[in-house]
Amino acid sequence: MSQSGPEIDKDTMPFVAPCRDLKPFAAFSWLRQGVQDLMRAPQLSLSYGFFMALVMASVVWLAWAYGSQWFMLAMLGGFIFIAPLSCIGLYAISAQLERGLEPSMARSLRAAFKRHIGNEMVFAIALLIVFLVWARAAVMISVFFPVGATPEFSDLVPYLTIGTTVGAFFAIVTFSVSAFSLPMIMHRDVDSITAIVTSINAALRNKFAMLVWLTIIMIGLIVGMLTAFVGLIVILPVIGFGAWHGYLEAIDADEFPRHSVGITSMPRGT
Repeated sequence: MSQSGPEIDKDTMPFVAPCRDLKPFAAFSWLRQGVQDLMRAPQLSLSYGFFMALVMASVVWLAWAYGSQWFMLAMLGGFIFIAPLSCIGLYAISAQLERGLEPSMARSLRAAFKRHIGNEMVFAIALLIVFLVWARAAVMISVFFPVGATPEFSDLVPYLTIGTTVGAFFAIVTFSVSAFSLPMIMHRDVDSITAIVTSINAALRNKFAMLVWLTIIMIGLIVGMLTAFVGLIVILPVIGFGAWHGYLEAIDADEFPRHSVGITSMPRGT
């Protein structure tokens, strides 16, 4: 599956793709389109969501059974860094629907783990570095934990305040890096650095709209976990599809070449 087109000199391509100005509550439109994609490919979407929810539940259970509640909370925080990589298969499903293709799990997995594996690995390393710095910061914050065996809530306030602030900072950094970078890697033939810089630039230029989107994602994940991870079977695909539609609305990547093979080698609507 390929689409021939005019040759584009990569040496003349911009370092960052232009971004559009988003409406403050554009994220609700992305959410609605995510639900529509779920309804158009329910079996494949829910299967993908079930697998991701099962992995998350299994890791948390192992952390609780063989570690501690603090280790479990750390693993939950780590999902913030892993989630973007797990969504690329969902981007592939949305891309297939846009091109009038019958969504295929095999085609989605090829897109997720074969077509773009090089750029995905660079992106994963970047997230790993952020995660390691976050983990180190979390260890340093432990010095603020009260020494007493049974501390009262007032004694925990400094620890919780500093921990929440540091955690929120790293979550925002991760979100800015990953919001549009992996969809761009899936959509166009670009390197990871260009995609990451584009994502950060778009997030900074549309702060309120992206804050609304981040809030929706966090509420969705919390609701999913409070339902013993069952809600994540539906919530994760909707968020993944929504992220794809958000990228298409926010980023103008027309100056970058299409992939020579794969789903996105074809224009949308064909």
